[in-house]
Amino acid sequence: MTQWHDVGEPDDFPDQGIWPVRIAGVEVAVFRLGDELHALHDQCTHGMARLSDGYVEDGCVECPLHQGLFDIRTGEPRCAPVTQAVQCFPVRVVAGRVEVAA
Repeated sequence: MTQWHDVGEPDDFPDQGIWPVRIAGVEVAVFRLGDELHALHDQCTHGMARLSDGYVEDGCVECPLHQGLFDIRTGEPRCAPVTQAVQCFPVRVVAGRVEVAA
């Protein structure tokens, strides 16, 4: 069963930034793209690197280890060497609080 976890207020997440959080024992990277909030598993599927240590550009996060790109909205790979999607988590804002489902 999916549970929603409070991770902060919308203003806690800077535009084009990455915020690492731990939810139910899972490392998650929360991203803000304009008015949209997204969450991905905080580990590259290609190597043992944290996406929260990466860079955001054009709606993608670049892995800091091998520069592979993941689409922040879907988790899909956009550039070699990554070929496998990273897990994407639902995000919502309720009563001024950001919640991530895990």
